Amino acid sequence: MNPYLQQLQPYPFAKLAKLKAGVEAPADLPHIALSIGEPKHSPPAFVRDELIENLDKLAAYPMTKGLDPLRETIADWLCQRFKLSAVDADSQVLPVNGTREALFAFAQAVVSPGAQVLMPNPFYQIYEGAALLAGATPHFINCTAETGFKPDFASVPDAIWQACDLLYICTPGNPTGALLDIEELKQLIALADKFDFTIASDECYSELYFDESAPPAGLLQACAELGRDDFRRCVVFHSLSKRSNLPGLRSGFVAGDADLLEKFLLYRTYHGCAMPVPTQFASMAAWQDEQHVQQNRELYRQKFDAVLEILADCLDVGRPEASFYLWPRVGDGETFARELFQQQNITVLPGAFLAREASGINPGADYVRMALVATLEECVDAAKRIRSFCR
Repeated sequence: MNPYLQQLQPYPFAKLAKLKAGVEAPADLPHIALSIGEPKHSPPAFVRDELIENLDKLAAYPMTKGLDPLRETIADWLCQRFKLSAVDADSQVLPVNGTREALFAFAQAVVSPGAQVLMPNPFYQIYEGAALLAGATPHFINCTAETGFKPDFASVPDAIWQACDLLYICTPGNPTGALLDIEELKQLIALADKFDFTIASDECYSELYFDESAPPAGLLQACAELGRDDFRRCVVFHSLSKRSNLPGLRSGFVAGDADLLEKFLLYRTYHGCAMPVPTQFASMAAWQDEQHVQQNRELYRQKFDAVLEILADCLDVGRPEASFYLWPRVGDGETFARELFQQQNITVLPGAFLAREASGINPGADYVRMALVATLEECVDAAKRIRSFCR
């Protein structure tokens, strides 16, 4: 067996199942799951129709690089969304089967054994697993209230930056919803130039924000403002899962540095992970439409408004800058999650399960993550029960 497998920790939801084992929830209260970030809004009907219309194309092997029209559609979307002058669809875009698969695989292609892979803490556990299975050492950068829940990049010693092959960032952040602004992204690019590492920007929540006039900045946008149209050392990961309520489609893309994507394409050719052709046609339809994305954001606004009004006087929680998560401070997150389930039949995820101890603390230990993915009615019901529980 691969010895690196022994270093992997159980996934957060396996830890959650163990935490809840043996706990009896009230049978008279319907269960409400706020633990998993799985969108529950209806997928766009026109995407489903496009998928069905192209099912006959299952008779053909898909190309790992994807169809030219799909890559061109993605390049056009990137230019419009992030104010880019040009993206080369042939060399700077690569379709992938969701960002989870790509975020993991990318480390296997670009990281040298023994190198450091840096990541926010708390974090999406795929980053850690990808680093470990690439033979690298994860280095966790704490995100605390004192830093606005952004990674404390200033705390990283030069020796760690020097050994870094890959920096994962997540903006908007999971689980905190914090954003890295355009100037902070430019500073990271300067660090990547100085210490010669790659930045992998997980931007899968980038289309879930509250102010229609102020969408979150992206890493390629920062490159463009610096005049770096080659996007050197920078790649971004985007997905239709959250943007378009299509987690089951398993469709996203990687874009950025053409030299890096050339090597990543080589890796993926051997890995055998080409996107099915009907999925590619359905993906084109989704990336070409913004109306359903705006409607999606409005549904989340309604839920955040309603839930935060109910919880304002009983829980230390605020509106995130983006994403669909709440990150309330509750004291002992594991005790809170277990007792909330026991008393109110609501499942939330302890923040400690999304973080590791670093610099003497687990920055998620005092928090829980609540995903407002259920219906408005369920979210309101959950908020009322949480308020009752807190009181």
